[in-house]
Amino acid sequence: MPWDYSNKVMQLFRDAIAGKAGTHFGRIDVPDGEGHHGSMQCGDAMEFTFRVERTGDDPKADRIMEARYQTFGCTSAIASSEALCRMLEERKITPIQAISIQNADIVDYLEGLPPQKLHCSVMGAEALQAAVVDWARKRGVALADLGIDPSQLVEDEGRVVCRCFNLTEPYVRRKAKELNLRSIDDITSAIKAGGACTSCHHEPGGLQDILNDIWGVQPPAVSAPSIPLPEQVPSSPLGRNARTPYQMAKEIERVVEKIVRPRLQLEGGDIEIVEIRDKKVFCRLLGVCAACTGAQQTLSFVVEDSLRDNVDPEIEVIPVTV
Repeated sequence: MPWDYSNKVMQLFRDAIAGKAGTHFGRIDVPDGEGHHGSMQCGDAMEFTFRVERTGDDPKADRIMEARYQTFGCTSAIASSEALCRMLEERKITPIQAISIQNADIVDYLEGLPPQKLHCSVMGAEALQAAVVDWARKRGVALADLGIDPSQLVEDEGRVVCRCFNLTEPYVRRKAKELNLRSIDDITSAIKAGGACTSCHHEPGGLQDILNDIWGVQPPAVSAPSIPLPEQVPSSPLGRNARTPYQMAKEIERVVEKIVRPRLQLEGGDIEIVEIRDKKVFCRLLGVCAACTGAQQTLSFVVEDSLRDNVDPEIEVIPVTV
């Protein structure tokens, strides 16, 4: 389905992919601050860098003069990244002031985003924070001066709650409090957790348990049934190569249905398998994914990687155009 994007979102996106003067796609070679967020396997990833102008010996007087991003993602992800860079350069603020920029500020600059796309603005805010932390370490600025709890920086060491997007319990808890996320739908829209197989929604220690612990027990909500993970192929003395072409094709179809399709549908896209020839999978992207500038990356990092991880490491995904 097409997303109802604002004119501002579409203009920033079109300018960015056209490489127009004044846009910010790229990387600063020797950045004063560098941050990353997301992963291409999850469908969204951003690298953010900035350069400061130093005035005197006080690092707190540094001002951000240039910002760049390299983003893999959809229309709203690229527009959000472009918006963040423009906000920083227009304001010429210090990194300490920049840390106060929240995803809501990016959404306001874009004149709105569909609720299902709010995670794109969160990605920009998180990458900015990581870049400011990098700047602070280089310039000897205490994290306390940034208003950052150092425990946030070890969130990846926590228990993984959402296995599809590799999101940990400390991260989910922090964002639920910061963004006032009070339902599983809120969490999925804001940070994508629980947006694929849904198995983490109501399992012990899952998203609903985390919400209940933060906000108190809420009335049960009706949610979509959990989608089981792909069945494991029975082992055989000859290993994976012992599967018949029919068994291979059925396993490919299961992984596409249970893992790949939910991820694409979360972004308003879909996928169609056109033909399977041995370990070659011919397919086409549908919906918004078909027109996305990152379509080839989606086929490589979402579709092909999922099939290689879950079916056979020699699988090759080949795009089919109409």
